[in-house]
Amino acid sequence: MKRFMICLLVLTFLIGTIGITGAAATAYKIGLVTGTVSQGEDEYRAAEKMVAKYGDMIRHVTYPDNFMQEQETTIAQITGLAADKDVKAIIVNQAVPGTVAAIRQVREIRPDIIFLLGVPHEDPPLVNVTADLAFETDQEARGVTIVNLAKQLGAKKFLHYSFPRHMSMELLAKRADIMKAECKNIGLEFVFATAPDPMGESGIPGAQQFILEDVPRQVEKYGKDIALFSTNCGMQEALITAALNTGAIFPEQCCPSPTHGYPAALGLEITDAMKGNIPAILKAINEAIVSKGGAGRFATWPIPTNYLLVEACVEIARDTIEGKMTLDDMDAVKARLEAAAGVSMGISKLDKEKGNFYLITSGSVIFGKDEF
Repeated sequence: MKRFMICLLVLTFLIGTIGITGAAATAYKIGLVTGTVSQGEDEYRAAEKMVAKYGDMIRHVTYPDNFMQEQETTIAQITGLAADKDVKAIIVNQAVPGTVAAIRQVREIRPDIIFLLGVPHEDPPLVNVTADLAFETDQEARGVTIVNLAKQLGAKKFLHYSFPRHMSMELLAKRADIMKAECKNIGLEFVFATAPDPMGESGIPGAQQFILEDVPRQVEKYGKDIALFSTNCGMQEALITAALNTGAIFPEQCCPSPTHGYPAALGLEITDAMKGNIPAILKAINEAIVSKGGAGRFATWPIPTNYLLVEACVEIARDTIEGKMTLDDMDAVKARLEAAAGVSMGISKLDKEKGNFYLITSGSVIFGKDEF
């Protein structure tokens, strides 16, 4: 009996040791690099959520607010994460200038690390052959989706505000052309209106004031069933306000997100408890829109792009490290995006022949129609 007990103890110890060794072998960390709250609150709050969910598995650092002038600091933050042998993946969102250089440095010493980038600021073809995976919104596809959403909300006309500086940018100009063509395809009248450049003499206040004064003129001319869109972030609050005041339609911001323009236009207080709580923010926006008579005529993406990409990239990184998916499996990538967003997503590749640079569009939430 004594010999049996000794053997049992030894066996128990060996099993325990094997278990510990197995656990250690599968342990890993994911590095996460975002902007600060002042530079990119959406991605920062998403990072906080991932840290709360996965604890020490996530190592979160930030790049400097003045990232254009402090690229060496950004590079140092990324290479610093790579110095930890347990880090198996690094996510950078937004992938500001310096990210590509940092990846190249890391590759020399840690070719095993996978890099996942959200909203790269550097040349897309370069990013495509450098990172293991990257995401950006599909601006050309949005030329079609925004116009069709406007019609779904009841629009008979589509008003596009911009200015020469933006229309000299190839992508924005091409999207405007796509919008115009799609309007013709589905029976909407396309109206182009030139607004003051917020970078001009009157600045953002002047551009916002123009929108507040011009939208009522346009609604009087074309009727309330006109959808409003602008290429400029600084105009979104004014557009939402003007749409509510005139009864017009607001399908989507230039950069679609519940936090872009809506809280300020509606006078919502985002409390500390609400920060990073997208469902709570959506519910508050919905209640305000409905109370102001805008039900069924206002929409946006259900989650900020940068918030979505942090959450989705963490899940994609985990499943890739654990061998549950590969980064070139578009269906698997799409499934993780949709799980994080809670709506259907459109996805395509920047280059069908090589790389994993994905262009995405999202389904929308319609205030006063969808449940929150």
